[in-house]
Amino acid sequence: MSGLDPIALQVWGAALRAVADEMQAALVRSSFSVTIKERRDCSTALFDGRGRMVAQSDSIPVHLGAMPEAVEAVMAAGAAPGEAWIVNDPFTGGTHLPDLTIVTPIAIGGEVVAHAVTRAHHADVGGMTPGSMPAGARDLLQEGLVLPPVRLAGADGPDHGVMAIIAANSRTPDERRGDIAAQLAAHALAQRRLDDLCARRGGPRALAGAMDSLLAYAERRTRAAIAAMPDGEWTAAEALEGDGVTDDDIVIRVRVAVRGDSMEVDFTGTDPAGPGNLNCPIAVTRSSVFFAVRVATDPDIPASAGAYAPVTITAPQGSLVNAPPGSAVAAGNVESSSRIADAVLAALSGAADVPAQGQGTMNNLTLGFEDRVYFETLGGGQGASSGTDGPSAVHVAMSNTLNTPVEALELAMPVRVERYAVRRGSGGEGAHRGGDGVVRRIRLLEPAEASLIAERRRSAPAGAEGGGDGLPGETLIDDVPVPGKWRGHLPAGAVIEQRTPGGGGHGPAAEEALHAGR
Repeated sequence: MSGLDPIALQVWGAALRAVADEMQAALVRSSFSVTIKERRDCSTALFDGRGRMVAQSDSIPVHLGAMPEAVEAVMAAGAAPGEAWIVNDPFTGGTHLPDLTIVTPIAIGGEVVAHAVTRAHHADVGGMTPGSMPAGARDLLQEGLVLPPVRLAGADGPDHGVMAIIAANSRTPDERRGDIAAQLAAHALAQRRLDDLCARRGGPRALAGAMDSLLAYAERRTRAAIAAMPDGEWTAAEALEGDGVTDDDIVIRVRVAVRGDSMEVDFTGTDPAGPGNLNCPIAVTRSSVFFAVRVATDPDIPASAGAYAPVTITAPQGSLVNAPPGSAVAAGNVESSSRIADAVLAALSGAADVPAQGQGTMNNLTLGFEDRVYFETLGGGQGASSGTDGPSAVHVAMSNTLNTPVEALELAMPVRVERYAVRRGSGGEGAHRGGDGVVRRIRLLEPAEASLIAERRRSAPAGAEGGGDGLPGETLIDDVPVPGKWRGHLPAGAVIEQRTPGGGGHGPAAEEALHAGR
C-alpha cells in the first residue's frame, strides 16, 4: 500500500504534473521555430532519482514513452547535478534525429532526487535533405547529425563547443540555438519548482517518498485493469505500405497475452528491418505499446513507469520493431509507431473495448527553402468508439501536436495555403461514425526541396464491430497522385495537396442493423 493517504497522493501527483506542464509552457513560449512554438512538437517529464518516469505533460505519446531509455543512457554516462546532457542517437536513448532530448539531474540538499527531461522536434539537424526527414533514406547518417549522450551545459553555462557543432550541422543554426536555449530554460524552471516543493512539503525525502507512492499507485491501478480482462492470447498484423526504398508491404505481427494482472506483448514474426527509414529503435516500439495499453486499460491512470511495470515486451533484434544500430529510422518514429499502436490495439480488441482504427499516419511534410525549413504533421479522423462518433481533423495515436495556423505558416514561410478544410465523408459509416480527415492545399511561392512521408494511402483504417472503414489518404502534387513516400525538387508555383484518412466507424449503421434483425 502507499505511504500516503489518498488526498496527499493526489496533491503530490497534481503538483508534479503541474511542474511538467509548466516546463512545456515555458519551452513553447520561448522557442524560436514554428514547429515548437505553433505546433507544440515537444514534450516534458519528470523522473525520480533512480530514472523512473513519475509525471509528464499532456504532450506527444511517441516522445514520452521513449524517454526512459534517454534518461538511462545519460545516467550511465555519469551526468552530475547542475549539468544538462543532450542526446538524439536513436540507439542510445533517442527516437529519431530531429528529436533533441535534454536530461538534467536535479539535486536538493546534496542528493539527486529527480531528473528533468525535455524532448523537442527541431526543424533541421542536417542530413541529405532539409528538415532531416528524407523519404527513402537508407542509413542513419543520411538523416542528420548523430549525438550520443554528451554534456551540453554545466553550472557555468552552455558548452559552446557542443552548441557550435549542432549549429554548424543545421541549415537553420540560429533557430537551433534559440530552441535549445528554450529547452534549457524549461530545465532551469524545473529546478526552481522542485526546490520550492521540497521547501514547502517536507524536503527531498518527502519528495522521494511521494514519487515512490505515485509509482506504486499507478502500478496497482494498471494491474487491476489488466486483471479485469479475460485471460487469453490474441494476435494481429498490420502492413506498412513500403518504406520509400521498396514498395513492398512490411508486416508487423503481434501477439498479446493476458495472464492474471500482467500482459505480454510479443512481436515475434515481424518482418526484418527494411532498407528505408520506417525502422524503429526499441524505444519507439515500447512507446507505441505503452500508448495502446493506456488506451485499453484506463486513460486516467497516471502515465508513469509504474503504469507500464505489468507489461513485458518482446521485440526480436534485427526486426522492423527493433532495428539494428545504424538503420535509418526517421519515419519509424512518426509512421511505424502509429501502425505498431494499431496492431497492438487490434489484438487487444479481443480483451477490451477499444475504438475503431484512426488515420494511422501523421502525414509528414517537410519543405526546405533557401534559408528556411518547415516541417508539419497533419491531423485526420479518429476511429469511433462503442459510445460516440470519432472526432474529425485531429491528431491521433502517437501524435498529439496542434495544427500550424494558416496565418503563422504564411508569415513564416514562402507559401500560400489555398485550402484547409474537413474532408467530409471520409470517416467510416456505422452506429457511430468515424471522424473525417482534412484537406490541406499549399502553393509554393519559392522553389523548395520537398519530402512527404505518409501511411494509409493504400489501406483503409478499419472499422470495428461491423462499422465501415475510413477512406485512405491521398497525396497529390500539381493534382497528380504521388506515392505516400516521395521526395524531390519543386519549382515556385507547385501545389502540394494532402487528403488525410478518415477514421473507422463502430457498429453497423442503422439500416444495416435493421436488415440484420430481419
